[in-house]
Amino acid sequence: MNPARPSEHGRDILPHRPVKGERPASRGLLSIVIPCHNEEEVIESTHQRLVAALPSTGMDFEILYIDDGSRDGTLSRLEAIAASDPRATVIELSRNFGQQSAMSAGLARARGDAVVIIDADLQDPPEVIPEMVECWRSGADVAYGRRRSREGETWFKLVTASCFHRFFASLVPYPIPVDTGDFKLLDRAVVDAVCGLPEKRRYLRSLVAWTGFRQEPVWYDRHARSAGETKYSTRKLLRLALDAVMLSSDTPLRAAWWGAGFLTTLAVGGALLACLMPAGDGTLVATITALIALVGAIQTSAVALVGEYVIRTYREVQGRPSWVVKKTVGGHAGSETGHEDRPGARAA
Repeated sequence: MNPARPSEHGRDILPHRPVKGERPASRGLLSIVIPCHNEEEVIESTHQRLVAALPSTGMDFEILYIDDGSRDGTLSRLEAIAASDPRATVIELSRNFGQQSAMSAGLARARGDAVVIIDADLQDPPEVIPEMVECWRSGADVAYGRRRSREGETWFKLVTASCFHRFFASLVPYPIPVDTGDFKLLDRAVVDAVCGLPEKRRYLRSLVAWTGFRQEPVWYDRHARSAGETKYSTRKLLRLALDAVMLSSDTPLRAAWWGAGFLTTLAVGGALLACLMPAGDGTLVATITALIALVGAIQTSAVALVGEYVIRTYREVQGRPSWVVKKTVGGHAGSETGHEDRPGARAA
């Protein structure tokens, strides 16, 4: 086993493996990364379906469960799974850091030639993974799940999600797939590239697309949750959407300038109109008042928008880790990959 090499940002990543011509036709290692937060009702079913579906890939596999500060019995059930199945590893984070950080922790720990990210709630069926592996073997660097349908979700969520995906794709300066989530397979080279990026506050859907590797869709029908409830409230979804835009695009900042320029032009036009109209016209006074209010609104919005960027810059400058590993159970804990036995490596 080749030793892990440290990146310039302090993360341990496996040696680069050339993409073309070296993908295993039969064996090889497939890593499955599963972030978990309060999933005690479904996690055992998730493991059963995974171990039933993965042998058809023709690859050896490891399953990495990242417990993201669960407050129910998820952790104890994961530890029982790891005790009974040597292919399962449980990484317990010290608190709830959020799904993006949990997925990043799993990517940093994964050892596979290819790595699949999938949620624990079974909305994304594990039975699709063999199709992703075949897509990867055919030359794709990223095989992402693209939803043909989404069961168990309201029309409001479907419409807003579709609109946001297309709006977000129009803002970023590189191609990004629409109608997709975090369910995807990444080649080792893509994982190394993403893990080597210095961002602490992450939005993986954007980072994977930013790397520029070849992406291919694998179509599937997304199921309703088999148990439990969604961990994303409306407030959390809005925060995630704001992070996606603010971390991936400069367009909102420049849009404030466009708005300010438009309102300035409008104000100048109103002033010229005032010079041409008879004095004392009440309509003119109301128009000028409205223009002044609009200019004040755009100035306030611009200041708030700059503040959002300043906050995110401050968080990056702080240099705090995106997650902290409390302990690792089962699998390859303390293995030669070096994620657990080096000072500072526990806070990747």
